[in-house]
Amino acid sequence: MIIDLPSTSTSAINKALVDLRDSGGAVALGRVLTLVVVTDDAHAEDAIAAANEASREHPCRVLVLARGNKRGTARLDAQIRVGGDAGASEVVVLRAYGPLVDHGQTTVVSLLLPDAPIVAWWPGAAPDDLANDPIGRIAQRRITDSAEVRDPRKALEQRRATYRAGDTDLAWTRLTNWRALLAAALDQPPFERVTSVTVAGAPDSPSTELLAAWLAVKLKAPVLRARTKKGTGVQSVRLERASGAVELVRPDQNVATLTQPGQPDRRMALARRLVKDCLSEELRRLDPDEVYGEVLREGLPKVGSKVVTVRAAQAQGRLRPPAETAREQAAAEVESARVSRAMKRARPTEPTQRVGGTAVPNDEHSENASDRGTAPAEKVAAAKRTASAGRGAAAKRTSAAKPAAAKKAAPAKRAASGGTAGRTNRRTSA
Repeated sequence: MIIDLPSTSTSAINKALVDLRDSGGAVALGRVLTLVVVTDDAHAEDAIAAANEASREHPCRVLVLARGNKRGTARLDAQIRVGGDAGASEVVVLRAYGPLVDHGQTTVVSLLLPDAPIVAWWPGAAPDDLANDPIGRIAQRRITDSAEVRDPRKALEQRRATYRAGDTDLAWTRLTNWRALLAAALDQPPFERVTSVTVAGAPDSPSTELLAAWLAVKLKAPVLRARTKKGTGVQSVRLERASGAVELVRPDQNVATLTQPGQPDRRMALARRLVKDCLSEELRRLDPDEVYGEVLREGLPKVGSKVVTVRAAQAQGRLRPPAETAREQAAAEVESARVSRAMKRARPTEPTQRVGGTAVPNDEHSENASDRGTAPAEKVAAAKRTASAGRGAAAKRTSAAKPAAAKKAAPAKRAASGGTAGRTNRRTSA
């Protein structure tokens, strides 16, 4: 349900929320936090869609401050969304125009949930100093996305210069799966020191910069940055050790191949994470992300700004050609498809059950018993007739064997009876 409130005020919005709660039930209860989204009017719907999906895991009140044109008179248009249009939350969209664009805090404060944590999110351009921003000052967590600005590298440097506990970036959240896979690979024997690191990624990918900085801080090894085409994101990571290199390559933005010495190559899904997934992960914790802060403050200076081309890194033996990895993945997919088709064509062994001592197919596990020529009831009846005929033949053989056994036993019985009579006569005469 969507309720429009044109040319309104914050008191009128609060009154509409109370009336909606009284008429439609407790739609505003059970919220765990307030999510304040600061964006422009053109990108508001994308941010609302991501917040709605994240609210299914974290029920919250979403306040969207959509900044409009600064020119003209001051005006505030509002929209309240609940039910199916708001996921598991309630969404209040505030479209400010004129002088109100620069006074978002006064518009938002009166709509905050009482005694609930506040998370601020800038899906696009963010202020230079988050902690000193009017909305950033009232928030426990401040979320930005450096991938959505024109110069991601400059944005990361700005985040580093003004970092405060509680700041985080979705470019860092997108690396969760990469960091987990690399940490798991190094957590297996042999436990050797990493001597050098090579990270290849796009120049417009802040996640590549943060991944290189994280490896530089945690492994204390020199890191080489290789530049790939724009829009490809993080493409590969190579960790050199004495026993051989550990390499994680994602040539097609969907499937990655992990190569380790002495182990078969492993292919796994590693697609770029969606904004809604990253936002849900960030809302799971309200404490400061200390690792992100360490990477910003200490890792980025270690990586520096020196970047080489992929061809130069390949000439130094620091990277494998991405085309080679792509061919290997294509060959593995063809082989996997061949094995899958062979397994589908193979006729499975039919389970059996025993009826009267005779094994018959178990039609409860048959996919289509009628296709095998005989109905299940007919099979069971035939098995019963066979078992009955078997029991009749066994009974005839038993009855035929009894007279023969009796004939063989008759002489022995007569001899035994004669001996007994003679011994009785002798005792009598004596």
